[in-house]
Amino acid sequence: MTPPRVSDDTGQAFPIYITVVGGLLLLALAYLAVGQAAGTRSEAQTAADAAALAAALETRDRLADQWLDNVREPGSWQDIFEGKVAVPNACWRARELAARNDAGVDCEPDGLLGYTVSAETNDTVGDTIVPGTEDQKATESATAVIEARCSLKPPAEDAETDALPSLACKGGGDWDLKPDDPSNLPKPEDLFDVHLADS
Repeated sequence: MTPPRVSDDTGQAFPIYITVVGGLLLLALAYLAVGQAAGTRSEAQTAADAAALAAALETRDRLADQWLDNVREPGSWQDIFEGKVAVPNACWRARELAARNDAGVDCEPDGLLGYTVSAETNDTVGDTIVPGTEDQKATESATAVIEARCSLKPPAEDAETDALPSLACKGGGDWDLKPDDPSNLPKPEDLFDVHLADS
């Protein structure tokens, strides 16, 4: 009489184990591909943001220089604050900064007081399990705007006839201007705010 056979499932479990491990490995590689793509997109967005801000800051500084040059001519101030004066296009600054971030950019003025930049990474996503991604680059855009922080406040009635208006500035109170004392005049960051536009 032969003894009863004992069932051994070890051999049957091995193929299931291999399938599960292979599936998890494939899933991990897919997550890696998504991570690579997200990282490349993040690089492009950082380059676009920085380039747009650089161009806007350059223009802000040129506007502030114009205000200083015309500080004794308050009739010109409002045009300067609104960007209605000739200042050089600052897209060169955006391209310069994008090159430092290993990206190329297209830059255009956005109205009188802003710049819109589209940045493309020089690096590609790289080799992944997703076919065709090895040559893919990321492109993102950003817009930076310049806003005047100050408005003119007429001189007091009892002020001298040649007294300059004071400036009422957001977050900084009033500036009583003394052109003969340059250290007492507002800086570019006092006159203008530069920030990324809400997308």
